[in-house]
Order: sequence, then structure tokens, then C-alpha cells
Amino acid sequence: QVELVESGGGAVQAGDSLELSCAASGLTFRTTNLAWFRQAPGKEREFVAGISWSGGRSYYPDSVKGRFTISRDNAKNTVYLQMNSLKPEDTAVYYCAADRVRTPVVPITAETYDYWGQGTQVTVSS
Repeated sequence: QVELVESGGGAVQAGDSLELSCAASGLTFRTTNLAWFRQAPGKEREFVAGISWSGGRSYYPDSVKGRFTISRDNAKNTVYLQMNSLKPEDTAVYYCAADRVRTPVVPITAETYDYWGQGTQVTVSS
């Protein structure tokens, strides 16, 4: 049984930093593309970062590029999202996701991902 468990969310001020973690079990972590999404109230789930199974490629939308960094530790079966210079518009529930199909390009659409964590709330106040 695949399980993804996020942690590290919280309430911070604008300009602060947070690091989210997602511990995975039940899958072959080292051959899995991984991603972080977020969903704010009343909005669709949004891709915020993806990392290839090899760790060699990462992807970000313009809204977070230069502020967020995704990384992975295959020895710990954990993916991280370092978030710097947080803004109030970053407020959302953040989810990690895993794609059971190993592809050379990391998908950016939520529908492609097979496994999801329960989410962790990030609240940024101005």
C-alpha cells in the first residue's frame, strides 16, 4: 500500500521560509517522478514543483520559480519543498504526489498522478 505523508506546514509571515517534507512508502521511490501541488479555497489544484525520478530535472511554474526548490533524498524516501520569500498568495493546502509510471518528463497535471498525500496547510499572512 502506497502512503505519502506530508509535514512542515504552518502559519508564517510574508517573506518567511518553510520547508515541507513528504515521506513515501510502498513504492519504488528511486524510479518515481514526484511533484508538489497546492490548492487554495475555491481554486483548482495547482502544480508548484516537480522532480524527475533521477533527480536531474526539476520544474516550476513562473509563480514560484526562484522562490521554491524541490529536492529528493532517495535514501530516506523523502521529497522536500523549500519555500522562500513566501507571499500571502502562497496560502493553500500543499500536497505531494507520485506518478507510478516512470517517464522522462515530469507531468504537471494533477490527473496524471496516481498517489497523493493528505496535504499540509500553509498560511502566509501579510
